[in-house]
Amino acid sequence: MTIEKKNLSNTLNNTQKNNVTKAAKPSNLTITVAKEQFSLQHVFRIARGAKTQADVVVVTISDNHNTGWSEAVPYARYQESLDSVIEQINTLSQSALNTENITSLIASLPSGAARNALDCAWWDLQAKQNKTTVAALLELSPALPCITAQTLSIDSPEAMAKAVLALDNPPLVKVKLDNQDIILKMTAIAQAAPNSQFIVDANEAWTINDLRHCCLQLKALNVVLIEQPLPAGEDQDLINFSSPIPLCADESCHTRAELEYLKNRYQVVNIKLDKTGGLTEAVLLAQAAKEDGFELMLGCMVGSSLAMAPLALLVNEAKFVDLDGPLLISTDRENGFEFNQGLMQPLSGKLWGCTSNYTST
Repeated sequence: MTIEKKNLSNTLNNTQKNNVTKAAKPSNLTITVAKEQFSLQHVFRIARGAKTQADVVVVTISDNHNTGWSEAVPYARYQESLDSVIEQINTLSQSALNTENITSLIASLPSGAARNALDCAWWDLQAKQNKTTVAALLELSPALPCITAQTLSIDSPEAMAKAVLALDNPPLVKVKLDNQDIILKMTAIAQAAPNSQFIVDANEAWTINDLRHCCLQLKALNVVLIEQPLPAGEDQDLINFSSPIPLCADESCHTRAELEYLKNRYQVVNIKLDKTGGLTEAVLLAQAAKEDGFELMLGCMVGSSLAMAPLALLVNEAKFVDLDGPLLISTDRENGFEFNQGLMQPLSGKLWGCTSNYTST
């Protein structure tokens, strides 16, 4: 993604415009949507609550010869549910039969899980129709192996130390913490994994005083990033706050529209497809954020490798990668990502993002 911003925008526009003539007419497209569930290996706890399964939406778009698909994760924090997202998709799928430009129709949806599912399925279909890869369509360099964070959910200090030991010297760990026993828990974790680096994710649960009181101690415990310490929209106390650890915007950053607001508050932005509304906006957000001086983090909701696949095209551009969703579920999809002690290999291409005749090299 070393293209100039204006050229990247042109690449997106030209790709979508040119592919309209190669694709089946919208009236020949079939859009389907289904609910799926993945049991989690362990209870997953963050500051807002806990869950034992991942509920996802799977969309397919078919032209009767090729089928693109994708997975999205509706998120209650953003007033989404499985039913509300499916209703959005079903409403659009009816409209798609009456328009010649499905790309514009998808873009008209608000950013969120519904648009994400449709946008990423459409990119997958375009790759198959054009007998190429989504990376090639976007003129992106092939993704390289990368370190991904592995996530610890909130628990007692002893349980979190035991959990990080089970990861066997992970290079990067994302630690979910509310504002209870912050230093006690991180000390236990850091002592159990002294060679690891850590991202602390507060999920909006801290106050500015929590941040002030713990940030120096966290830095001494190998914490390299603090994610969303304060609630979105209530983070004005971060303006010009001199943190010894970079601060990352997650709930505060959805699309390019928030970048101006985030300046002087955060140094890193967390890009998630279910926030941006798909790969199209994620690519543009990544480039705009870097041009504005932000570092990039790639994040995910809890889901399978299919949900991670589109965003993983951007790993070369990110300072932090947090795409370990497949490690949190009991059984991943076939042809999913391979992980080895925190090292994430590029997707083989058999799951998403390329023609079925494509062979990865």
